[in-house]
Amino acid sequence: MIFYVDTSTSFLYTALYDENQIIDSLSLNLERDLSSKALALINEMFKNNNLAFKDIKKIIVVNGPGSFTGIRVGVTIAKTIAWSLNIPIITISSLTAMALSVESDDYVAPFIDARRGYYYASIYDPVNKSFIMNEQYVSLAALTVSLESLPADFAFVGNDSIDTDYEVKPYKPNYLNIIRNVKDREPTSVHLIDANYLKKTEAEEKNNDCWNDQKW
Repeated sequence: MIFYVDTSTSFLYTALYDENQIIDSLSLNLERDLSSKALALINEMFKNNNLAFKDIKKIIVVNGPGSFTGIRVGVTIAKTIAWSLNIPIITISSLTAMALSVESDDYVAPFIDARRGYYYASIYDPVNKSFIMNEQYVSLAALTVSLESLPADFAFVGNDSIDTDYEVKPYKPNYLNIIRNVKDREPTSVHLIDANYLKKTEAEEKNNDCWNDQKW
C-alpha cells in the first residue's frame, strides 16, 4: 500500500493506493488549521479503512514548492513515519503533481501564489509528457511572456487567484495518475529528504538585503 501526502498549500491532499487503485483520499482546504488538523485527518482516513501506518509499503510526499509552513507539515509527517517504520520514501514536486492531474492536449502552467506578485510555476507539455519550463520562482509578467511564445494554446492550473484573462483550470488531484507516474522511482534516504522552497524565506531575504546594503 502506498501513502501519498501533499500539504504544500492550504489544502490537505492525501491518498491511499493499493493494487492499482485508490482506496481512499482526502482533498480539504484547511487554511490556517492545516498544521493542527492534518495528522488527525490522516489518522482517521487510515482508521476508516482498517489500516495502520505499519501497512504502508512506500510513501510519496510533495516537498514543495509552496507554503513554507505547509511544506514542513507534510514532509515532517512523511519523514517521521518513514524513519520510525523503515519505509521507502519518494518526493515529488507540487507543480509536477498538478501537471499530472490535467487531462488536456494543450500546454498547462501549474502555479502557486508566492506573494508579492510572484508565483511558483512551470510549463508542461501533456502530449510529450515533459516540462518545457522547469519550476521557477517567477513574476506573472515573465511567465505570461513564456506562455505566449508557445506554438499552441495553454491554460493555467491552480487554486490560487491570479490576475489573468487566460483560462485557469482548478487543481483537482488525479491521485491515480500522480502515484502511477512516480511510484517506481528510486527512493531517497529519509535523512536526505528536505523541503524544496524554491526561494528564501522573508527573514532570509531581509537579512540578505541588509547584508547587501552594508557599505565597506
